[in-house]
Amino acid sequence: QARLVESGGGLVQPGGSLTLSCAVSGFTSDNFAIGWFRQAPGKEREGISCMGPSDSSTWYLDSVQGRFAISRDNAENTVSLQMNSLKPEDTAVYYCALDTGSRILQLFNACSPGQDVYDYWGQGTQVTVSS
Repeated sequence: QARLVESGGGLVQPGGSLTLSCAVSGFTSDNFAIGWFRQAPGKEREGISCMGPSDSSTWYLDSVQGRFAISRDNAENTVSLQMNSLKPEDTAVYYCALDTGSRILQLFNACSPGQDVYDYWGQGTQVTVSS
């Protein structure tokens, strides 16, 4: 049973930066995809970035492309989301999620921005962008 724990959220001024981390435990293989999602108040949860088993497969939501960067450290079993040039509209609860066996992962060694393929979810970390 995999377990994901996010950390690194907080309050930051517009234009500032934060790095979120997701510690993965209970899953011994490196063959997984990781996704980052967020849910703002009153809105549905949306995918913002994902990474497949290798660095060659990444995806970003248009609104975060160029500002956010996803990375993974298989040796440490952690995945990070570096967030720069933060805007008030980035305020949300951020979640990491693990895909351990979707068809996209198995057939294409890639990640999916869709929520339905992810098997395990973290508890979320709050990011607030405000002056």
